[in-house]
Order: sequence, then structure tokens, then C-alpha cells
Amino acid sequence: MGRPVAIGTEPEKIEEERRRRPVEAFSMRQMLHTSSQIGWAVLSFILLGWLIWRGAMAMEYNWQWYRVSPFFYKIVDGEFIWGPLFWGVVVTLKLALVSGILAITIGFITTFARLSDSRAGGNIATCYLEAIRNTPLLVQLFLFYFVLAPIFGIDRFWSGVLCLSFYEGSFAAEIIRGGIQGVDPGQYEAGDAVGLTIFDKYRYIIVPQAMPLILPPLTGLLISLIKHSAIVSVIAVSELTTTGLNLISDTFMAFEIWFIIAGIYLVLTISLSIGVGQLEKKLNVVNTSNKP
Repeated sequence: MGRPVAIGTEPEKIEEERRRRPVEAFSMRQMLHTSSQIGWAVLSFILLGWLIWRGAMAMEYNWQWYRVSPFFYKIVDGEFIWGPLFWGVVVTLKLALVSGILAITIGFITTFARLSDSRAGGNIATCYLEAIRNTPLLVQLFLFYFVLAPIFGIDRFWSGVLCLSFYEGSFAAEIIRGGIQGVDPGQYEAGDAVGLTIFDKYRYIIVPQAMPLILPPLTGLLISLIKHSAIVSVIAVSELTTTGLNLISDTFMAFEIWFIIAGIYLVLTISLSIGVGQLEKKLNVVNTSNKP
């Protein structure tokens, strides 16, 4: 007669081990993928720096790194004062954060308009997508700043925010739509079966399951948003690139300042990639552990 198996002990351990294996495998793959991305980014930055250094040496450029620290901070009469590059980073982060939130909001609204049964909503969303994606970002920025801003009394910062939001929102809409349409159609039927409204069905069933599909491309979109924020320098918004241009005109330290600005953008984008990667890992862990 075989040894009896205690109910609630061995079967649970076996089930827990079965669920843990794919989670651990995913965590290892995600960690290796993130490390590879960071490694290639750092290597590219080092290679670019070496090329610029070689070019500067050929030009007999006089490096002045000792003058860099006051651009970040300085101490005057015992008082700590933040430098222009620090405030440039603050404005860039503010610009990217507000534009990112608005872009994702616009993306969801546009997606639901296209997926709805409303013909007018679908046509408006389609016209918006085609108009934004088929015109240059710089032209859109000029339209917002020189045409719409005087009419509605919008300052240059919010002109840049709205332009970036509508531009990136058009691409976010396609990412979100693809993620939602990637959810198993049976989930829609399950929501109908329990009597959920269309809003609750998307809120509790569809969108949570679509998030692991949406996050990776959306991360790339947010990274491009940080880089695209430099374009608002043409309307003199005092973000990082504008600050760098002003410092170069005052100090003639072109190579040092562009090196620093490139490094700051690299740190910002890699930090965002790592942060969203951790969130994506948690979402995938939850989805994997919930599978039967």
C-alpha cells in the first residue's frame, strides 16, 4: 500500500514549483535583456565620445572641464545655488512628464473612438491620426506656437507640451489599439456574460490584460518623447538643449557641453527604460502566476 499524500501539502508545493519556474525564467531573460540594452548604450556613448575627442584633438581644441561644475551648482557666500543645467533638466522632465500623461490620455481616447460603434467618432479619430502622423513635428510646433497660442493665450511652454502631446498621442493610439486587439476575444464574451458595461469591461478585463502588450512599445514612445522635447528649443523654451545652446554661446565650450547634454539624455532614457522594464516584469509575473 503506497504512502498517503497529505492533502494541501505536497500538491500545493508541486503547483507552486510549477508556477515559479516560468516566473524565474522570465526574470532572468528580462534581466539579461536590460543588461544588454544598457551595455550597448554605454558602448555607443563611449564610441561617440572617442570620435568626438579625436576630432577635437585634430582641431587642437582646448578642453576646459574644470569650468563645468558651476553649470550644475555653485556655492556663493556659503549659499548653495543650482546651476542652469540643473534647471534645464527640471524643465525637460516637466515637459516630458506632462506631455507623456497627455499623450497616453489622447491615445486612449483616440483608440476607444476608433473601436466604438460611433461613425463620427471613428472618422474624427482617423482624420486626427492621418493629419498628425503625416506632417513634420517642427511644422506642427510652429502652428501651435504662432497660430493657436496667440488665439488662446497659451505661453511657449504649454505650446510645446500640447504639440508634443498630440504628436506622440497619435502613435500611442496605435500602440494601445494593437494591445487591446491582441487580447483574446473570449474575454469580451466573458465580460458580456457577467453583465459588465462596456466601461467596466475595458476597465477590469481588457485593459489590464493588454498592458503587458502595450508597455514595451509605449516605453520606446516615452523615450522618443524625451528626445523630441529638445525640439521646443526653437521656440526658446528653457529646457536642456536651449540651456546648452545658451551656455555654448557664452563660454564657447561646445564639446564639453554637448558631451554633458548627451550624457544627461542617456541617463534619463536608460533610467526610464529600466523603470518601465521592472513594471513590465511585475505585470508578466502576475499574469504568469495567475495562469492555470
